[in-house]
Amino acid sequence: CRYQGVSYQEQLRRKQRITEGLLKKFGKVEPIIGMEDPYYYRNKVHAAFGRDRKGNVISGIYEEKSHRIVSVDDCMIEDKKSQEIIRTIRGMLKSFKIKTYDEDTGYGLLRHVLVRRGFTTGQVMVVLVLASPILPSSKNNFVKALRKEHPEITTVVLNVNDRQTSMVLGDRNIVLYGPGFIKDRLMGLTFRISPSSFYQVNPVQTEVLYGKAMEFAAMTGKERVIDAYCGTGTIGIIASGNARDVIGVELNRDAIRDARMNARENKIRNVRFVPGDAGWFMEGMAAEGEKVEVVLMDPPRSGSDRKFLHSLLTLSPEKIVYVSCNPETLARDLACLTKRDYLVKKMQPVDMFPLTDSVEVVCLLENRRTRPGRA
Repeated sequence: CRYQGVSYQEQLRRKQRITEGLLKKFGKVEPIIGMEDPYYYRNKVHAAFGRDRKGNVISGIYEEKSHRIVSVDDCMIEDKKSQEIIRTIRGMLKSFKIKTYDEDTGYGLLRHVLVRRGFTTGQVMVVLVLASPILPSSKNNFVKALRKEHPEITTVVLNVNDRQTSMVLGDRNIVLYGPGFIKDRLMGLTFRISPSSFYQVNPVQTEVLYGKAMEFAAMTGKERVIDAYCGTGTIGIIASGNARDVIGVELNRDAIRDARMNARENKIRNVRFVPGDAGWFMEGMAAEGEKVEVVLMDPPRSGSDRKFLHSLLTLSPEKIVYVSCNPETLARDLACLTKRDYLVKKMQPVDMFPLTDSVEVVCLLENRRTRPGRA
């Protein structure tokens, strides 16, 4: 939180200035859309567990560029209820004889706790990340004691991470209570969230962000759409209501499984999800002479690589709606796309992460060769 102690209006001014500095050469940058209440917005709260020099159990976040745990009791951007649950778990460890994990020695059990809450549904998931699947006392007793303090918890999952790794979650999940996932609602649709699912952490601003993406796409119901980097299918499923059909492409097979479940949950039949590399998929479509009107893309902070952008240019959709979480890599990718067939038509910054220096931008690009009115 680099903007602690800075007024919210000043935070927005700084983000606008940074975004314009990077993107104004491509066109007008609209005024940033901020939050009405920019506090306690994160629906996903992660705490690392360890001990201080005196041997006391602590929980919190890693100091930047290190694995030193900074003890945190109250964070101004994390959901209050989730923070309460983490404090309760910290207080339960001694009576249940659960030792915290030591990265240096490899000794101990509890590494992390992850809490995810559906802000619309109120459902709560607690994920206990352990170095071993065996708790020293009964798992049922631990869950029972935790739920006695927090009856709002709807599922508890034990995640096994027994590797020397900086990754929080391991590959194995054991459901201790409930269904092993929670559900939340976004833009009138229901989404299933499992321990490792990608789901935007600020649901209030996600509706603003995705609403802008749909406004920019301006679909009529006749369009064929590709949702590249589709993750668990959120944007593609939202877009399906205004499209002829949507194809979501994603490398992560677990995310594809969740995306298919989300489509079934919402009874959507004009979306299909394909595991694989979106760039290869688009090149394959172009080679077959297939046409796509809209490509929706929401890449990671590193942006898109050259190969993906080449594939995008080869497929040559009428419109690209680029949702970016990093204006620097967006500027780099826009430079590549505008050298060829595309014009930037609109750019809308959205403040998804108040108190931090991050900013998201929705950008609309139109194909010079296929836009309406061109001979």
